[in-house]
Amino acid sequence: MAITNNKIFRYFKESKDELKKVTWPSRKEAIKHTLIVIGVSVSVAVFLGLADYIMNTGLEQVIK
Repeated sequence: MAITNNKIFRYFKESKDELKKVTWPSRKEAIKHTLIVIGVSVSVAVFLGLADYIMNTGLEQVIK
């Protein structure tokens, strides 16, 4: 049991050390990138929605 606890402790210590090495984005950069992701996501959703609508309309015309 002591070996397992030691491994867990070492894992968390090493994880903490690695997180200190990370170059974190500034608040401004994080907001900018978040808005880009939201914009791209909305654009893709609109594109796929329009493509679905066009295909459904076309298939309805073919089936009739």
